[in-house]
Amino acid sequence: MDIIRSAIERSVLNLTGMALREIDFEHPAGDPGWYGPDSAIWQVHGDFSSMLCGGISALLLQMLHPLALAGVWDHSRFREDIYGRLRRTSQFISATTFAPSAVAEQLVGRVKAIHLRINGVDDRGVPYAASDPALLTWVHVAECSSFMAAHLRYRRRIVTPEQQDQYYAEAARVAIALGATEVPASRADICDYLHQMRPQLRCDARTREVASVLFQAPPPSPLARPAMAIMLRAGVDLLPVWASDMLGLSQPPLQRRLIRAGVHSLAAVIRSSVRNGAYHCSMRRMGRAL
Repeated sequence: MDIIRSAIERSVLNLTGMALREIDFEHPAGDPGWYGPDSAIWQVHGDFSSMLCGGISALLLQMLHPLALAGVWDHSRFREDIYGRLRRTSQFISATTFAPSAVAEQLVGRVKAIHLRINGVDDRGVPYAASDPALLTWVHVAECSSFMAAHLRYRRRIVTPEQQDQYYAEAARVAIALGATEVPASRADICDYLHQMRPQLRCDARTREVASVLFQAPPPSPLARPAMAIMLRAGVDLLPVWASDMLGLSQPPLQRRLIRAGVHSLAAVIRSSVRNGAYHCSMRRMGRAL
């Protein structure tokens, strides 16, 4: 059984920023980072299963914004290296959530420098820049609202309205550090923001190609094949109805029920197998037993 659990853990961690082996989450002892173990954000971001489903949903939602899509289209190797993108995004989220403060600040500085080099015009001639505060806010809201939706469906530790508002307020710190402005920091603000943004969103051939690359990507390992198939569909299931309709990815009720049951089963196995993720290492740094 230990051999099987170790194999599952290796497969899981290979999808995350832990695979890059660039950040020490276990030292220095006692450093709480930006939030600490009693925060809402540690609970939401500490569960791999729900975060993967939420991350897939976030990517699909983000790509409905034509300027966010243009930045990925022009400056990313997503076609050839989609798992590399996943690992780098995972590393940024885990570092700003769990790592010691100095590490989080260093990584934010690195990403801000990268953003300054990402600019151009979209396919309709509209200029874009990854450092645009409004665009940074969109990317942030798409991520955090998707992570919360996944947490509520598959983990459910941060469930009261007050706890959810706490999560959004804590997560806003990262967006603001990157240069975002007017960042929604509560459930009500997130809902209003998404409603206001809908007229700016569209789904076109480029959007559909990014979605196709995501769904057709070969699994990182044979062991991961069935799990990835379910979690990709779970990411679609987490989208707001209007977003899945725009993407043409709506799923019938029976399929959604089967997907949710499959994720719950997978999550139980993953949670019992993974003991060295960023959350686990950071809890050890804080002297907290799991």
